[in-house]
Amino acid sequence: MEIKDFLAPAQVVIDVRATNKTRLLRDLARRAAGVLQLNEDTIAQALLKREALGSTGTGAGIAIPHARLEAVSKPFGMLVRLAKAMDFDAIDGRPVDVVFLLLLPAEPRGEQLNALACVARQLRDAQTIRDVRHAADDAALYRAVAQNSGPRKP
Repeated sequence: MEIKDFLAPAQVVIDVRATNKTRLLRDLARRAAGVLQLNEDTIAQALLKREALGSTGTGAGIAIPHARLEAVSKPFGMLVRLAKAMDFDAIDGRPVDVVFLLLLPAEPRGEQLNALACVARQLRDAQTIRDVRHAADDAALYRAVAQNSGPRKP
């Protein structure tokens, strides 16, 4: 599975503004709901419930908020670069400026199990994250994360 299998160019946005983590997650839920034709409160509550278990701030300024939903049939991604880094209760205590939202089916099937690992691996890559942070527009941001996101060769 590759990131471009569940991340469309239209779901990539630079300079997103949010004042705190809860508002950001609600904004992302609203955006995702519009694309997926789902209830935004259902998405927001699932994201906030997952976040209550422990921050999805993975460190190095990156967060991967995610949730499993009955109404989602295949992985759905959204990538945003924040206009200003914010506290996300990340494991390293650093503020977050890159957020990859991932919505997954409630019952994982086959390759879909790899979506979260695929995102985490790609965003740990030093060149990818450098390109993400320096992308001049949405299209460049998409290219930065979608290129070379397939399975790694040994």
